[in-house]
Amino acid sequence: MRANLIGICTLFFFISEAQQPILQKADSLYNNGNYSKAIDVYKIYDNQAEVHDQIAKAYVAIGNYESALDYYKLAAEAQPNNGLILYEYARLLSKTKKFEASIDVFNKLMNIDYRNPNYHYEMGLALERMGDSTAINRFRSAYDLDDTHQKAIYQVAKYYLKKGNHKLVDQYTEKGLESYKDNIELISLKAQSYYHREYYKQSRYWFEKLVELGETSEFIHEKLSIIYDAFSEYELAIEQRKKILELNPYDSNSMLLIGKYYESLKDYVNSEKYIRQALKLKDVPLDYEYQLLGSVLNRQDKSKEAIEAFQKSIKENPENIMSEFFIISTKDKYYADLDIKIKMYEDFRDKYPGTFYSKFAAQRISELKEEKFLKAKD
Repeated sequence: MRANLIGICTLFFFISEAQQPILQKADSLYNNGNYSKAIDVYKIYDNQAEVHDQIAKAYVAIGNYESALDYYKLAAEAQPNNGLILYEYARLLSKTKKFEASIDVFNKLMNIDYRNPNYHYEMGLALERMGDSTAINRFRSAYDLDDTHQKAIYQVAKYYLKKGNHKLVDQYTEKGLESYKDNIELISLKAQSYYHREYYKQSRYWFEKLVELGETSEFIHEKLSIIYDAFSEYELAIEQRKKILELNPYDSNSMLLIGKYYESLKDYVNSEKYIRQALKLKDVPLDYEYQLLGSVLNRQDKSKEAIEAFQKSIKENPENIMSEFFIISTKDKYYADLDIKIKMYEDFRDKYPGTFYSKFAAQRISELKEEKFLKAKD
């Protein structure tokens, strides 16, 4: 009997030893970024419960979130008290908009370690994305557990900014900046809070701080231009509006205001120049706006509505070749008949030879003909 027991133990030892190279190979593939092959090797490892989380991580790395969730679920069932596995599982559920499931897992995490601030913070994000007003409670809990938690501080301060409680915005942003003085998000909230109270001197300081830190946006430059205007510093206001035009050359409002500022400086030549540009731009057809609308509709797979928007764009400006090409490319997704698709692109290519978009049309014709050939062979 003793000999049999020793024999069984020896057999298990050799099986276990034989499996070690498999696990080492899978880990090596994973660590070197060869995730798909790592998954294949992990799946032949005998003790699957031991590698469920690694398979899940590999699926996350290649963007296959549904498979990753399946394996995280298995890993969580195999190791229900493993905080690291549960945390990554909960975060991925939230990322994939499975918010209620995510919150369930975060509650399990809190039962394991209620004093972990990041569990509260991440659960707050899930609740916020659900539109649940109790999200702020989780963010505040994260802050109470760690008053240097920059992300939690931002969420709490943002909440109070929306509520118009500027005293608490000041309190939280100042606390956050004590431990991270260049936190752009907190500086932005501080600048906005002062701006809403029309404390332009303080707001100016913080908006200028954002610019010093390399931030640039229409929002920042717009607010600075208004502040400079309030102090009658028209040269600086013009500078900020011109920065907006660098970001958005079609901002007729900024052009008009630049003309106004030049008028205040008695520079009537430049004032006339910018006012004329603003009027000219305001008088242009709306083809760009409809084209933009069509692109947005396409991104939502609303092909029929997108085509209607592009048609309106062409009606506004019959020379808008881009919108005409977008109609064809939208119909390409909408129609199944390959011959119809090929004919559309050929007509466009022949109508606009030598143009930028005719090259795309020619390329697509080639792809469609190859697809048709392969289908015919089948």
